[in-house]
Amino acid sequence: MAEQQQVKPLAPAAFRDEEEALSTQLNLRKRRYVQCCGCISALSLILAVVVLVLFFTLFRIHDPKIKINSVTIQRLELINGSLRNDVNVTLLADVSVTNPNVATFKFRNSTTLIYYGGRVIGEAIHLHGQAKARRTLLRNVTVELDPEKIEAVPSFRSNLNSGAFSISSYSTISGRVKILKIVKKRVVVRLNCTTTYRISGRQFVGESCRPELDF
Repeated sequence: MAEQQQVKPLAPAAFRDEEEALSTQLNLRKRRYVQCCGCISALSLILAVVVLVLFFTLFRIHDPKIKINSVTIQRLELINGSLRNDVNVTLLADVSVTNPNVATFKFRNSTTLIYYGGRVIGEAIHLHGQAKARRTLLRNVTVELDPEKIEAVPSFRSNLNSGAFSISSYSTISGRVKILKIVKKRVVVRLNCTTTYRISGRQFVGESCRPELDF
C-alpha cells in the first residue's frame, strides 16, 4: 500500500503580513524602550553632575569672618597716678561679621572677654542676631572694665609709667548656616586680638588678631 505524503498547507498571505507587522511593532517598541532608558540615564547623569557642582560651589558653606574695625576707651581717668574707682572704664569696639554664604548666618548670644596682665578685667555679652547672605553685619560692642581689677595687675604701675598698656581680647560667636533646609553647618568663630593702648594719644596701636574656627 503506497504511503500517502502529507502536504503542509501554506499560510495565507494575510496571516504572514500580520506576523511581519507584529514583529515590526515589537522591534519599534524595543527601540523606543532603549531610547527612553538612554534618555533617563543621561538626564540622571546630568542631574548628578549639576548637584555635585552646586554642592561644591553654590551650596558649599564658607566660614564667616569677624573683624574688629576700631577700639576706643572712654572714662579712663587718673587721679594722682591711680584710676578712679567710682567710674567704670568703658571699652567700645566696632565689630563686623561678614557672611560669604548664600544663606543667612544666625548666631546665638556671644561673649567678649578683655584681658590685661593675664587677668579678666571686663566681660560683655552680645545679643543674638543674624548676618544676611553675602552681607556684612556691623555691631558696636561695649565692655565695662573694672578699675580695681586693672590696678590689681602687678605690672600696672610700670605700664602706667611707660604710658602704654598691652590689652588682649577674646570673642566667641556660635551660630549656624542652613541652605534650603538640606545643608547645615554649625560654626563657632573665635577671635583673639592683642593691642597696645597709649595713654598720651588715647588710642590703640599695633592691633593683631588671630581667628579660630570650630565646626
